[in-house]
Parts: sequence; C-alpha cells; structure tokens
Amino acid sequence: MNIFCSKLYENQLKNILQSLAKIDFASTQKFKSYLDTIIVNIPTKATKYKKSIYYDDEYVKDIEYENYTIIFYMDKNKVNYLILAIIKKT
Repeated sequence: MNIFCSKLYENQLKNILQSLAKIDFASTQKFKSYLDTIIVNIPTKATKYKKSIYYDDEYVKDIEYENYTIIFYMDKNKVNYLILAIIKKT
C-alpha cells in the first residue's frame, strides 16, 4: 500500500502549521504528530470513514480531526491512497 500527498495538501498543511505555531508551538507539534498518525493508519481504517461531502465519489472520504477535514482518495483495490486536501471546517 502507498500513501501519497497532493501539492495542494502540502501547501495547505504548511499554512495551517505556520498559523498554529504563531499561537502555540508545542500544540502545533502535537497536532502534526497526531495528524501523521491518522494518515499512516488510513489503509487500515479507510472503510470506517464517511464518504466525502465535497465529492460525489464513493472512493473519496473525509476524516474529521479537530477543526479540520482531511480529504483522501483510495483506489478501487485499496492499494493507493492520495491525501487531496485539508480544510478548516466551517
């Protein structure tokens, strides 16, 4: 199994982490560490996540974490996973 991150996700995450670090660097580190744990565990938990509200595709799922939604795509064989974006919940 492979987990990939889109450029959009990488840029969004960078901006989020920079904003959070201005407030509390230690909390930012914990946020990033737990987010990494969530991402690493996607292959084993992908089926438990709900279908994305942003895409009409059963292979695109949402993960809610704190005030953010992580959107990822899994291929039909559940071998490759692509983290598409991370957005602040409204």
